[in-house]
Amino acid sequence: MKKIISKYIIIGSIGILINLSSCKDYLDYQSPSRLNVEQVYSSAEYTNTAILGIYNKAAGSRVYGNNLSISFPNGADDFWIRGSANYDVSGQGAISTYGESPTNQNLLNTFSQLYEGIERANLACKYIPSSDLYQKGAADVKLKMKRYYGEALALRALFYLELIRNWGDVPASFIPSADLESQFTTHANRDSTYDRILDDLKLASDLVGWRAEVPEYKTYRLTKAAIKALRARIALHRGGYSLRTDTKVMERKPDYEKYYRIAFDECNDIIKSKQHNLNPVYENVFKSLHSGTARFDNDANEIMFEIAMWGAINDSDLARTYGLQFTNTADPWGQGGGGAKAVPTYVYEFSGVNDSRRDVTLGFYEVRDGAMKRPVSLINLTCAKFRKSWTQFDKTSPSLQFGVNWPIVRYADVLLMFAEAANELQDFSGALTPLAALEQVQRRAFGSNPIPSPPAGKAAFFNAIVKERLLEFGGEGIRKYDLIRWNLLGTKIQEVRANILKIALNAPTENNSYANLSEFIYFKPAAFRNGKSSEEVASLDLYGGTPETVFYTRNTVNPGGAYSSVWWRRELGIWSNGVLTNPSIYSDSNTGYMLKFEPNKKELLPYPDRVITENRGGITQNFGWQ
Repeated sequence: MKKIISKYIIIGSIGILINLSSCKDYLDYQSPSRLNVEQVYSSAEYTNTAILGIYNKAAGSRVYGNNLSISFPNGADDFWIRGSANYDVSGQGAISTYGESPTNQNLLNTFSQLYEGIERANLACKYIPSSDLYQKGAADVKLKMKRYYGEALALRALFYLELIRNWGDVPASFIPSADLESQFTTHANRDSTYDRILDDLKLASDLVGWRAEVPEYKTYRLTKAAIKALRARIALHRGGYSLRTDTKVMERKPDYEKYYRIAFDECNDIIKSKQHNLNPVYENVFKSLHSGTARFDNDANEIMFEIAMWGAINDSDLARTYGLQFTNTADPWGQGGGGAKAVPTYVYEFSGVNDSRRDVTLGFYEVRDGAMKRPVSLINLTCAKFRKSWTQFDKTSPSLQFGVNWPIVRYADVLLMFAEAANELQDFSGALTPLAALEQVQRRAFGSNPIPSPPAGKAAFFNAIVKERLLEFGGEGIRKYDLIRWNLLGTKIQEVRANILKIALNAPTENNSYANLSEFIYFKPAAFRNGKSSEEVASLDLYGGTPETVFYTRNTVNPGGAYSSVWWRRELGIWSNGVLTNPSIYSDSNTGYMLKFEPNKKELLPYPDRVITENRGGITQNFGWQ
């Protein structure tokens, strides 16, 4: 471990005092250039800067600006980065399709930066509580120092969560690298690490105030509710399934209910605090993450914690490579988006236009040729929660990144985690019933339309949670990890593959809810006005009626003339004389949907080969990649 730290992480201690800035201006602090560590923590101002240096390690493309928001978590039943005919094991798409190599540089970059953040946090966690300011300072200064200590504990826990759920039994150290006795170390049992950071988060939540008590923190720094929500999330992972290195199967421990109890208690505290609520407009949650937009989340405080992005290495790729697709450099917004695609069955999980989340989550069109929108094919729907057109940037901007922040936790997640934990424990003593928590999320989504019927029984309620989290958090880096902790990733991948065949079959056979979809969609380009998501989709100029008709029913007429066409059902293959033709998304080993996934092997990532080499045998490769 020290070998890893000394090479990749020690910059955390010698470069911690840096000039930091943010698109939201919350990191506008200047720091001195030459101070030793003890001097840093003898000043509240300098300590604050050191804490901002930990936050800094969560930003940028190596962590939540790309890898932990786009490449690593997309590979389930919401979004994925499709492989290519010339499959590149070193590319980001290879991680999304479970075909990467341990030599993939993205693995090393993320692994290293997470440990850089941990090193910075370890320094703060050592020196803050032992400082004179923390122990004997004036009351207001002691309050600040306690808050900074809580933030450091919580950020360290966040970094370890990402390491564990991606790599499993990772090395774990809770002291600065200079204090380690051995230069090399080995894997730490993930359960022990989880238990340690759960304890740390319990302490952190006592040290950091509620949002109302620290209003200057807004959504960009951790407050009590965000820390409690993070603790609930980690508890559900600790109590869930994971791929075990000793048994080589997906397992959860017999004491899992203990951790569901932690999740229940933490979420219940947040709900009772009334510090946060759901934004009444789903779309505005995501607009609030974009630079140059109004803060649509101020009243509801739904976004509990987000990673601020801005400037060169600390920016994100969320609008440049991930979001709604803009393809023409001459158009008002220039180019951006389109990198990840929706799994072709995902659109049909939504209840059409009745669910307001559909048109926010899914990009049904691209913008091109004079700011005109054109529908895309069924396998090219994008994640539309992030859009260059929602930022302050246009075609004249020299930047390749656009200051779009990444949401770590929202109040909707608290409600659904609470509902899940209460249902598992069959505990109805909380501030809400499990059903009331679930229905709060559904009512926001469905507005005046009827919400789904209440599920009857524990198993049915769990299935409703599984479905609701798919709809609520699509494209937010949550779904794959949810499916893993439920041991449903392989099951859902196989369900998608079976449903791809049903779409291609296009016949009203038993249990085929995808029957009678059109082979092609015919359209005329329509003006993109950067309006509400629902209005932009509704105003697509489609032959045969509204999107609610065209996307869901068969059309056999080719109108010709001024209409252009785009593949819909046809892109998934066509049945001819009992043979499926053009089924690349189903059967091509490189471009097909999740053909490289292997259950009980690929739920964890491979360790970067450089980490294994430089640790001289202290770290062994995850068995699914040996």
